[in-house]
Amino acid sequence: MSNLFEAAGLEEGAPRPLADRLRPQKLDEVVGQDHLLGPDGAISRMLASGSLGSLILWGPPGTGKTTVARLVARQSRLHFEQISAIFSGVADLKKLFEQARHRHVHGQGTLLFVDEIHRFNRAQQDGFLPVMEDGTVVLVGATTENPSFELNAALLSRARVLTFRSLDEAAVGRLLARAEEVEGRPLPLDEEARGVLIRMADGDGRASLTLAEEVWRAARPGEVFTAAELQDIVQRRAPIYDKSEDGHYNLISALHKSVRGSDPDAALYYLARMIDAGEDPLFLARRLVRMAVEDIGLADPQALPVANAAKDAYDFLGSPEGELALAQAAVYLATAPKSNAVYTAWKQALKVAKEGGSLVPPKHILNAPTRLMKQEGYGTGYRYDHDEPDAFSGQDYFPEKLGRQTFFKPVERGFERDLRKRLDYWAKLRAERGGR
Repeated sequence: MSNLFEAAGLEEGAPRPLADRLRPQKLDEVVGQDHLLGPDGAISRMLASGSLGSLILWGPPGTGKTTVARLVARQSRLHFEQISAIFSGVADLKKLFEQARHRHVHGQGTLLFVDEIHRFNRAQQDGFLPVMEDGTVVLVGATTENPSFELNAALLSRARVLTFRSLDEAAVGRLLARAEEVEGRPLPLDEEARGVLIRMADGDGRASLTLAEEVWRAARPGEVFTAAELQDIVQRRAPIYDKSEDGHYNLISALHKSVRGSDPDAALYYLARMIDAGEDPLFLARRLVRMAVEDIGLADPQALPVANAAKDAYDFLGSPEGELALAQAAVYLATAPKSNAVYTAWKQALKVAKEGGSLVPPKHILNAPTRLMKQEGYGTGYRYDHDEPDAFSGQDYFPEKLGRQTFFKPVERGFERDLRKRLDYWAKLRAERGGR
């Protein structure tokens, strides 16, 4: 058989990509995830305890999610099964579950690794619940999308979410050094070009090794590339930002604070930076909606419809035309009057609701569909506001044991200035008409 491989110009089968040849064989060989795999890391602690629960591995591509799942299965002595939500359906899942049940009966556990788990619809995600609960499988799902948005609450409640971080420059540098050791030759790059290649990888270990292979293929004997030559060879520029935890969240924070600080030019700048770097525009649309409700509120009631319309426009137009809708929304929000009064009121109301318990509303505002309820006083004394002067009865609507509360305090800006006057007038009427 080896003669056949040699005759075909191959060594033991098809050539393997560098990233596959460098795949870690032990957990301590995985780079860039020390917060999970270090001595005090979450995965290390689970393995040490001998109790492994279902997990959702959330992070960018090329950060080691698949490799870690495989190595965790090996160290836990679990049978490893891997599927992709892109290529698998209900029939595939049923077959895997039956096989896992058979192994479970005979004392062998199964770690089922589901790549791109967010691609399964809600019903398919629910299908995992029974086999997770009865111990048939330990589910390890991998996703590049925020689990809070993409996965069922029921599934999330049964699994622990672990965040994988983009590889920092030091971690990518260690990968390249390992590649040079395996290849037995240095990368033909000067110092500046090496730094550019690391940044081009954008925190993706697999991408860094693919780039390294491209460089080795392109180099003639004795040739060393400069930074400019490197970009010509791989036809890829260094990213605007690296999407690492710091870079990603620093820029979205800068965008949010620019809008909150009423600076449309800075908001456009940071929005452009993130779009140009390949950020998901719908992630940015969600953040614009959040800004509308958190930082503008009722100071401009049109802020939320504008932000939602921008999201819908992007869905309809796609890129690049839809990006203009996001830019328009960012400018609108930045130039709108600001108020966090609703945001603050909601937090206070939620706190009081949680602490107050199941307080019964006052009887006069309860419906009385039965004779017994009428005899008990339900609805007695209720005054229909539309029949009252100024369409305002001034009755109290809070539970008697709680007493009247004030959560919403409009600011003297935008439309909330009018709301302030309206509330003050109603407070005066309430006092005059005997309400609290």
